[in-house]
Amino acid sequence: MPKVAIIVGSDSDLEKASDACTVLEELSIDYDLRIASAHRTPELLEEYMNSVEERGVEVIIAAAGWAAHLPGVVASYTTLPVIGIPIDSSCLNGLDSLMSIVQMPPGIPVATMSIGKGGARNAGIFAASILSVKYPEVKESLNNFRQNLKQKVMKAADKHNK
Repeated sequence: MPKVAIIVGSDSDLEKASDACTVLEELSIDYDLRIASAHRTPELLEEYMNSVEERGVEVIIAAAGWAAHLPGVVASYTTLPVIGIPIDSSCLNGLDSLMSIVQMPPGIPVATMSIGKGGARNAGIFAASILSVKYPEVKESLNNFRQNLKQKVMKAADKHNK
């Protein structure tokens, strides 16, 4: 059963949000991936959101570009934690998306990551951090992941710091 849902507004957003999928796979966390637009397919999004908790989902990652309403609309359907990824798809290079997601009205929060692929990766890691409070195996995977990051930096430091 997936613990994380990843929702993107279009297949063009999928490529830029894919690092969230990659990191969840690295951490052995099951996820459900959906394409549903807040504007173009609101009924599809509503149908999915009405079933997301019964599917076992505990954290939602929503990625969107342009006006980027998807994360906020998703958050309006649930009290589960929602993590927003601003996608750099418009002529404003994602700044419009960032502002749309980070400026949620009080009462309907969305945790907002940075624009683009780095934000997608951090969204996956942040979802794991949330799950690690409840699942010891996720906490262990996350700790190992961080140890691997540390080892990569130490190896680079050894190589270049002479």
